[in-house]
Amino acid sequence: MNHTERVTPTPAQEQAAFAWLSLLHDQPSSGDQLTFSHWLQADPAHAEAYAQAQVMWELSEGPARTLADEDAFALQGYLDSMNRSRHTRVRRWSGALAMAACLLLMVSIGAGWQPSRWIDDLGADYVSAPGQVRTVTLADQSQVTLDADSAIAVDFSRGERHVQLRRGAGFFSVTHTGEPFVVEAQKGQARVLGTQFEVRLQPRGAQVTVLSGRVGVTANKNAEQQVLIAGQQVAYRDGTAEKLHAVDSEAQLAWRQGWLNYYKASLADVVQDLRRYYPGRIVLLNDELAARRVSGSFPSKDPQAVLSSLQGVMGFEQHRVLGQLIILR
Repeated sequence: MNHTERVTPTPAQEQAAFAWLSLLHDQPSSGDQLTFSHWLQADPAHAEAYAQAQVMWELSEGPARTLADEDAFALQGYLDSMNRSRHTRVRRWSGALAMAACLLLMVSIGAGWQPSRWIDDLGADYVSAPGQVRTVTLADQSQVTLDADSAIAVDFSRGERHVQLRRGAGFFSVTHTGEPFVVEAQKGQARVLGTQFEVRLQPRGAQVTVLSGRVGVTANKNAEQQVLIAGQQVAYRDGTAEKLHAVDSEAQLAWRQGWLNYYKASLADVVQDLRRYYPGRIVLLNDELAARRVSGSFPSKDPQAVLSSLQGVMGFEQHRVLGQLIILR
C-alpha cells in the first residue's frame, strides 16, 4: 500500500473510535489503555478514525450548540449540563457530558435524524427528499415543482385551492379554473388565478418570485396586498413585507434545472441552500466567514464539490466526520 495514501475508516471503525475517545476521557484503567493501544496499531484506519474523533471532540460544543438551535429539545439538556458542570470540581463529568452530546450528535447524523423535518412531513401531502427535485400534479392539473427537502400540504375543500408550504420551496404552475389558488407560507400568502411563481420559506418569513402572470402577496391576514408581475420579487418576515423589486427570475429559479446561481450572496445563504441537497448536516461555525460574499453558478447535485470549490477560493477549513457531517470554520 502507498503509505502517502490516506485511508478511509468504515462507519463501524469511526463509531469504535468515538467509543474509545469517550472511555479514555473517563479515567481509564491501565488495561483499557493497553487494549486501546493494541486496537490503534491493528489497522491504519483505526488511527485515522481516532484522529477524526479527536477533531470532533475539539469541535463538538460548537456544532452541537448550532444543531441545538434546530433540534433544541434533543440536545439542549446535554449542553445545559455541560455548562453547569464547568462550575463544579467534577471535571470528568464535564468531559462525559460533552462526549454524550457529541455521540448523540453522531447517532442523529448517522440515522438522518432531524425532528423538525419529521414534524413537517407528518402533515404534508407531498414531500421531496434532500437532493431530490420533484414535480407533482395536483387535482386541478396545476403542477408544483418542489425544491430539494421541501414539503407541502394541499386542501381543495374550502372553496379555493389552498396549499401550505411547510418546508423548503415550491415552484407553482397554476391552471386557470376560476377559483383562487392560494399558497400559505408562515403568516403570509400568495394568491393567484393562473400564473408561474415560486414561494420559498426563509427564517420567520418567506419570499415570492414571479416568472409569469400576476401574484397578490400579503405578509399577514390584515396586511395590504402587493401585486407582483413577471420579474418581480418580494420577501416578508414576521408578518411585515419588504418593498417589491425586480429580479432575474430565470436565474433565481435555475434550481429546477440543477443550478444554484448567486450574486454577492452571503456564504451563510449558500450553505443554507446546500443543506437541502446534502443528506447529512453542514454546520458553519465562523460568523465572519458566514458573512463573506459569493457570486457564481454551482451544480446543486454535488454539495461537497461546491464546498471544495469555495474552500479553494475562500480558504476556510472543512472537516468531514462519519461521512455525514461537514463542519466549516
